[in-house]
Amino acid sequence: MVELGLISLRALQLPRLLILCFFVILGNFHKAEARIRHYKWEAKYEFRSPDCFKKLVITINGKTPGPSIQAQEGDTIIVQVNNSLVTENLSIHWHGIRQIGTPWFDGTEGVTQCPILPGDTFIYQFVVDRVSYKNLTHMIQSYISNNLRYVIMQGHNMTVVEADGHYVEPFVVKNLFIYSGETYSVTVKSDQDPSRNYWITSNVVSRNRSTPAGLGMFNYYPNHPKRSPPTVPPSPPAWHDVEPRLAQSFSIKARQGYIHKPPTTSDRVIVLLNTQNNISEYRHWSVNNVSFTLPHTPYLIALKENINGAFDSTPPPDGYDFANYDIFSVASNANATSSSGIYRLKFNTTVDIILQNANTMTKTNSETHPWHLHGHDFWVLGYGKGKFDVNNDTKKYNLENPIMKNTVPVHPFGWTALRFRTDNPGVWAFHCHIESHFYMGMGVVFEEGVERVGKLPSSIMGCGQTRGFHGP
Repeated sequence: MVELGLISLRALQLPRLLILCFFVILGNFHKAEARIRHYKWEAKYEFRSPDCFKKLVITINGKTPGPSIQAQEGDTIIVQVNNSLVTENLSIHWHGIRQIGTPWFDGTEGVTQCPILPGDTFIYQFVVDRVSYKNLTHMIQSYISNNLRYVIMQGHNMTVVEADGHYVEPFVVKNLFIYSGETYSVTVKSDQDPSRNYWITSNVVSRNRSTPAGLGMFNYYPNHPKRSPPTVPPSPPAWHDVEPRLAQSFSIKARQGYIHKPPTTSDRVIVLLNTQNNISEYRHWSVNNVSFTLPHTPYLIALKENINGAFDSTPPPDGYDFANYDIFSVASNANATSSSGIYRLKFNTTVDIILQNANTMTKTNSETHPWHLHGHDFWVLGYGKGKFDVNNDTKKYNLENPIMKNTVPVHPFGWTALRFRTDNPGVWAFHCHIESHFYMGMGVVFEEGVERVGKLPSSIMGCGQTRGFHGP
């Protein structure tokens, strides 16, 4: 599906929780004094027909996708959220907003806040910290948390000009691959036969397709917008063909004039092996053979209020058995375990993350994982095939014009290298953005400079060991 300038609503289900994830559409409309923008939202179930079949869906103020927030840098956003879902907890994550100075409003239950209980109201308040999507022609969002998708516009090329709120050196694609949590802006030149409309098609990649392609139309005025094109929709790319997807990843570079160069070296390197394991006969996704679990007491509160025993004190490993682990084979994962331990990062340092993909519990199978970092943008230093070679692959890093993003894929049987600064005090989730993968353990949490975080609002408390902390 293609959304033009609309915010997208995605449900991310975690234990005891429903997270609604919003993209805030930001712009530089006309530079003006910062404003305070108030919103009242009610989340509830209603019957809708998003795919022509009536079903029970989650709406915000009766809408799905939910309402838009349009703002500019420096604006204060205040959203009063009423949870009318009756049986489910709720929180809202503001995807791409770094929450500088307000880490408690990141909206990640178990990490930064307790959930909003059915019937309760919660108020989010934060400042838009930077301009994101700037009056570009089309914003295409990967809005379905379970899917990695392609988009084709019949007879037209797309010029990619922005990714995750950062200008890119323009490049042309016929198929645009979008991974869950990413955003792209493209321009399209309407230079074809104006007497007809053209198909827009979209479907999944990385997994074999079991559903027909989603269809839309590129309308040439004055043709009726529902007038079907006279030709069949374009053929999709092969679902298992990694090469064009990898080529797109390599093409994304920061645009000249908008380059923010990364530090040339890092202070710490963490390698995260993406794979599966079995724990107590149940299938889990894992990182370095550790399947992540959320605690009942949110990390931010536990660390700031010095609550002992709220989560596992042993940190997860910084790597795996590089020499002996075969990423192309099903591993026995004899040491597989689950943990709520977190990475404690030194404040104001530079950290490299190497995402290493490997075989799942199915032979000759490795899946694409889009990883999203809360509280930061990171530099994408490089991609590669096979096992990451610390002695040679680091020499291939792009330190001249790497794009900054908040969500990035690691391709099957490959690796992706990231770099970021630990300059935003708080506790931040870093996880696969496919909801079922995160739910099943593919995620980690970073703490940085928590002692610098201001006084926590009592509204985020009330669960786990913070029962009784909650106040008006």
